[in-house]
Amino acid sequence: MINTANGTISTSSSSANAQSPGLKTYFKTPEGRYKLHYEKTHPSSLLHYAHGKTVTQVTLAHLKEKPAPSTPTSSLSSYSASGGVRSAAARWLGAGNGSRTLGFAGGNGGSKSISSTSRIGSLGASSSSNSINNMNFDGKGTYLIFNVGDAIFISDLNSQDKDPIKSINFSNSNPICHSFDQDAKDGHDLLIGLNSGDVYSVSLRQQLQDVGKKLVGAQHYNKDGSVNNSRCTGIAWVPRGDGVFVVAHADGNMYVYEKNKEGAGDSSFPVVKDQTQFSVSHARYSKSNPIARWHVCQGSINSIAFSHDGAYLATVGRDGYLRVFDYSKEQLICGGKSYYGALLCCAWSIDGKYILTGGEDDLVQVWSMEDRKVVAWGEGHNSWVSGVAFDSYWSSPNSDGTGETVMYRFGSVGQDTQLLLWDLEMDEIVVPLRRCPPGGSPTYSTGSQSSHWDNISPLGTMQPAPSIRDVPKVSPLVAHRVHNEPLSGLIFTQESVLTVCRDGHIKIWMRPGVGEATQATAKQC
Repeated sequence: MINTANGTISTSSSSANAQSPGLKTYFKTPEGRYKLHYEKTHPSSLLHYAHGKTVTQVTLAHLKEKPAPSTPTSSLSSYSASGGVRSAAARWLGAGNGSRTLGFAGGNGGSKSISSTSRIGSLGASSSSNSINNMNFDGKGTYLIFNVGDAIFISDLNSQDKDPIKSINFSNSNPICHSFDQDAKDGHDLLIGLNSGDVYSVSLRQQLQDVGKKLVGAQHYNKDGSVNNSRCTGIAWVPRGDGVFVVAHADGNMYVYEKNKEGAGDSSFPVVKDQTQFSVSHARYSKSNPIARWHVCQGSINSIAFSHDGAYLATVGRDGYLRVFDYSKEQLICGGKSYYGALLCCAWSIDGKYILTGGEDDLVQVWSMEDRKVVAWGEGHNSWVSGVAFDSYWSSPNSDGTGETVMYRFGSVGQDTQLLLWDLEMDEIVVPLRRCPPGGSPTYSTGSQSSHWDNISPLGTMQPAPSIRDVPKVSPLVAHRVHNEPLSGLIFTQESVLTVCRDGHIKIWMRPGVGEATQATAKQC
């Protein structure tokens, strides 16, 4: 149970999961307080292996209404579900946990109806009758998918239940990464990449309908490492790619798959001649799957991210380089080196103009697609930066709507257990025009327009590590210790910020004003 009135948490779970006395349940920003609303975690008794072997990652999955139901099940509002998945959770977790009463009106499961409209990531959700059969489970709602040890767990974002409603166990390897496509056309919308290199695509709805602990209806790719036996490090659907997805591996290779292909025929690719150079090879046969191999770098690819329109693909790797590709042209556009060490994470702004990276130099770097350079460094973390994300739902409270001043809000988390929030006003960034000669002074200009630079680098140029005096520095707006363990990621939704630690504990921080509005609505119902 969370008591935000006195800023403390009490819980009936083990002391290992209890809130540390040094951790506050809120943090302040200029627009108000972000409050800890509730937490998600995994039942520790269900883990077969030490979960320290893998790092927890979280995927937010918004499951739309089941297409073309044979008969109307009920008058469902935006987020709804059946008692079937609750009964399945009860059988899995035991009657004590599965039948507990939710302390929150809403969720994807049975509860009171709050509203007839909702949004992706909404926590003020509505619900439906508990009388629907499990096989007719619509599943419409928002879920958190996260990996811990040898299992994938699925939690209902809209419920205050701490335990997940579903677990999927893998007997031969640990899941590492996953991705969800809410616009998938044929049911298979969830990708899972394993430590062994194996990849699965499944229907999330079908997994929720099933009461077992194994994948059902899965398509298996790179079986037993037949194409690549190195660890999957990143996986992503190609936006508007009609079932095409990419998988990054620890050996520096990335493969392009079509989910509807069985993978018959020879799927081998020629030997990479130069490990240090980018190269693309296509499958020799039309029935082969994967259909292409991109050799990106020497050493591990640590993270991949598509721009929101799918035009560009960013990768970061063990060699410390960000690389940006024109996906359709299979062409390296630009990239550059970290200040030092590996880069671990990357994320795009929603307008595709900027890329965030973080890594072993403890810095958050802002890269400009227009300038093809680092235009700002965020200094504030005391250890490796493990997750970055733009807050596409935030708007400046001082914005006058003219659009003349562009400001971005983004967040970062690190192994120092801190969440940092940053505001970046691009018109105020001072960008050096040129590197100064020894003993000279650099020339600066306000703004970050490409016309300010003497020469924009040729296509495909990889920038060296920048000089510390060449990059403007920014300080965090907020620095808040949110977990006891090192953090591995964060997600922004319209109502909240989600933080996750590498051991599989997730916290949902409500935006200013949202928590009070949700509680008031719940009381009225």
